[in-house]
Amino acid sequence: MDTPELHSDEEWPYVVSLLPPDLEETAKKKEALVRRRNIPSASALVRLALAYAVSDSSLKDVAAWAGAMGVAKITGPGLFYRLREAEKWLEQVLAQTLKDEVRKGPQGLRVRVVDATVLTGPGAKGTEFRVHVLSNPATGCLEAVNITDEHGGEGYGRHPIEAGDVVLGDRGYATARGILAVREADAHVVVRLNPHAIRVCGEDGKAVSLLDKEKQVPKVGVLEFNLMVPVPPEKQTKSHKTWDIRNTIAWVPVRVVAARTRSGGVIWMLTTLPSDRLPAPEVLKLYRFRWQIELLFKRLKSLLHMDALPSPQRGPTAKTWVLAKLLAAALAQKLVRPSGPFSPWGYEIQQKWIYSQRLVSL
Repeated sequence: MDTPELHSDEEWPYVVSLLPPDLEETAKKKEALVRRRNIPSASALVRLALAYAVSDSSLKDVAAWAGAMGVAKITGPGLFYRLREAEKWLEQVLAQTLKDEVRKGPQGLRVRVVDATVLTGPGAKGTEFRVHVLSNPATGCLEAVNITDEHGGEGYGRHPIEAGDVVLGDRGYATARGILAVREADAHVVVRLNPHAIRVCGEDGKAVSLLDKEKQVPKVGVLEFNLMVPVPPEKQTKSHKTWDIRNTIAWVPVRVVAARTRSGGVIWMLTTLPSDRLPAPEVLKLYRFRWQIELLFKRLKSLLHMDALPSPQRGPTAKTWVLAKLLAAALAQKLVRPSGPFSPWGYEIQQKWIYSQRLVSL
């Protein structure tokens, strides 16, 4: 996905057509643009945020560019203040922009992938932001984003899971509560399994050790087990003792599929899909689509330089910068993908852009 200069004069008319139509109202409600001094409109504020995020220029240079292009008459410190106050508003703009991507597909499996990536700033000693992403592996597009600090763990509950979805996740998503949450949404999971990290039982409710089953996995082919995942109660203490199976609050029927790599290692997969909808060999094939989200992260970090925060997390504009980067990605994927919901000219003509109509006689 090549990222165009979204803030440029050439691209901006098309970008504006893709932004939410109620920018002015939401900017005022979220107190991002209560006073219009120096910045004439909410769309101009979005353009300044994109320029700062995509060009990787300093605030002073972006302010100078804005003055030269007639976008806004503002200083570097003034732009700093505006972007700092726009954080909550940009969260809403990003959510509205991605909303159109979450749509039901044709009948069959509606596959989505979840994963997270970490961002750090200069001089950071650890994770500063964790960006949780839901994507469409068929198009490689972002569909939902959630930003947390380093304490925000991975989980299905961070994303809009709809009935009929099949959600692919790595081992960090193989938790009993997460799997239950997806099933309660009438959706399904295909997730890689760490035998040490989740408890599974037979249909009689007795614990099953998957590691003891490894010798049964053939050199070529797959082995399948019909099992149950017990869902533990909410933690009441900080104790790490194993919880009593008698306190299980729910049971989730699952299938565990095992196969060997060419080097002989065993890969464990778990799915809630019945075998008549996804046979065991197809579970492994479907999981390969999860790699598409890794490619998405690589594009975000290589094309948008999302792996290089301009300031530490405590910097007042750090999260605004991340949000503007993600908004740039959301807008770019609408402009440059080869096919999508828009007509061949590649942007959406909203009612507010239709100033006049005329009939042409041939």
